[in-house]
Amino acid sequence: MTENAPRPATGARRPWLIVNPRSGGGKARRFRIAEHARTLGAQVYLIDHSLRQDLATLARRAVDDGADLLGVAGGDGTQALVAEVAAQCGLPFVVIPAGTRNHFAMDLGLDREDPSAALEALTDGVELRVDLGYAGERVFVNNVSFGAYAALVHDPAYRDDKLGTAARVLPEFLARHEGPELVVRTGLLTVHGPDAVLVSNNPYQWDDPVGLGRRAHLDSGLLGVLAARAETPADAARPRGGRPHGLTRLATPDDVVVHADVPVLPAGLDGEAVSLPAPVRCRISPRALRVWVPRPRSDAGRAGRPPGRPAKRWVG
Repeated sequence: MTENAPRPATGARRPWLIVNPRSGGGKARRFRIAEHARTLGAQVYLIDHSLRQDLATLARRAVDDGADLLGVAGGDGTQALVAEVAAQCGLPFVVIPAGTRNHFAMDLGLDREDPSAALEALTDGVELRVDLGYAGERVFVNNVSFGAYAALVHDPAYRDDKLGTAARVLPEFLARHEGPELVVRTGLLTVHGPDAVLVSNNPYQWDDPVGLGRRAHLDSGLLGVLAARAETPADAARPRGGRPHGLTRLATPDDVVVHADVPVLPAGLDGEAVSLPAPVRCRISPRALRVWVPRPRSDAGRAGRPPGRPAKRWVG
């Protein structure tokens, strides 16, 4: 048995679940997530979008009141907020993929077409240990982006059409070199003036230039780094040698620091538009999060499998 092999997950007596009824176009309502969770003994908190609510504070209050498992039915941004509390408190965390794309759930091997199936983790699950990323004091389960990649997240059309928005925004943004002047430093590497930067919780597959695809691991203890620069829209859109022109790419256990010529840097954090004080120090917290997933999974073993070989490192 490997050190990070899935372990049986049982014994939660007071599970607590946040449900975002609007996420994914109302997916939680369609699949009756709140009702099913209550029948399994979970206390459910429905987000009221007419009120300003600090979800991390609500989760901490739930722990103070005796919750011994935290979960979220919603998108990746909401997942990250509550996952941070679960990690800090050493509690298990359950992901219900009720968002639009649910990248974190995908890499956990969960069924994104039937989010209610993830509730089986409460009664018949296994526990995985996965990494968490930090951008300053903010947790991310997928990635944090700057420059052109952040411009995608800040574009109003991004939430409903990620691929179409990327095809429209990236080439022009990269060619015009808009936005703050960035410098990326990690270990002995410095990248000056990238137009787009994406730092991910574990590296994306090598054929994925904008972080919309899969990660082979969630427990490698490595940050993925993409830093891109292009001189023309054609450069931004045209791959060379199997990868986009002007791309620096690596996987690293070291902190990644993104410097800027502005005090506050627009960013995309797990698909949410945020602003972060510059410079932004990104780091990985290895196997910080205990995730419970159903025993039968569509991609069993992926996230719980430790890295099978040293991470590739190259700069292009």
